[in-house]
Amino acid sequence: MNETVRNRPDGSARPLSEAYDTALLDLDGVVYAGGEAIAHAVESLGAARAEGMHLAYVTNNALRTPEAVAAHLTELGVPAAPADVITSAQAVARLIAEQVPAGARVLVIGGEGLRVALCERGLEPVESADDDPAAVVQGYGGPELPWGRLAEASYAVARGVPWFASNTDLTIPSARGIAPGNGAAVEVVRIATGATPQVAGKPLPPMHRETILRTGARRPLVVGDRLDTDIEGAYAGGVDSLLVLTGVTTAAQLLAAEPRHRPTYVAADLRGLLTGQPEVAPAGEAASSEGGRRGGFRCGGWVAAVDGDALVLDGEGDDPLDGLRALCAAAWTAAGDGACGADAGKALARLGL
Repeated sequence: MNETVRNRPDGSARPLSEAYDTALLDLDGVVYAGGEAIAHAVESLGAARAEGMHLAYVTNNALRTPEAVAAHLTELGVPAAPADVITSAQAVARLIAEQVPAGARVLVIGGEGLRVALCERGLEPVESADDDPAAVVQGYGGPELPWGRLAEASYAVARGVPWFASNTDLTIPSARGIAPGNGAAVEVVRIATGATPQVAGKPLPPMHRETILRTGARRPLVVGDRLDTDIEGAYAGGVDSLLVLTGVTTAAQLLAAEPRHRPTYVAADLRGLLTGQPEVAPAGEAASSEGGRRGGFRCGGWVAAVDGDALVLDGEGDDPLDGLRALCAAAWTAAGDGACGADAGKALARLGL
């Protein structure tokens, strides 16, 4: 990542759908939540595709097969083929296949997506620790995952069987709110065994490798709602990212982000793919009554700066997101390689965020 990306959001005069050849889109919290399309997602993705952008759907959720995900997207009005979907189940299956003999048995703690991905790699899914598995793989199994499945994983892992996890997202968005994700279930097995799994999903390299192998993207843009998976994964892969505020990340969390969690661009929702991003530029030094205000940043009609222990916002812009972009620049520049601790409450309240 270059220092511009580290210190403040970039601008892009061209619509992002023209500036990048492929959008690597997270699903939960970006395209849909609780199975229902998020506002503006369907029409925005259709317009981006019409403008020539390749759309790929990259999810840490290992429960469903690519066929099932593609069918769901198509039902929502986002035509997709199974080849357009990349899951953490596929990434972890490749990781396991590289480390166990061909045709080896793998104890599966999860759903159909994991089983299908393992079979595609020539591995045999089994259900019991007594089936002599060469590996244990754990992925999101849905809200009805029996507690006994976690015990089964623990029995095998405690015997020294290699343990893999599709991902370690602690939470997952649902129609009713934020629910425990696969990472929460992984923690149960970790506590029971003291072991640590190999993890394939975002933000780790196996998932990025799987995505690039399957899409052939040359100038990808990662689009997500999570700082610790989507944005960190883009950072680790050295590619640009767009954070949309339709999922789990709040504006306050964004301002406090460490360098690896700072997106290149910020948008309210997927309409951000269809527009350019306004430039965020230094506004020069600004004085304060205490003399503690540090150099500000301007975006649209807003100017943001750090004044003592608070983030402050001056001016008046048409778009609250421009104010947030300016605040990000001020906060991230002040924090350097750390996390900004300045109070942003009043500034964000002014923006309605």
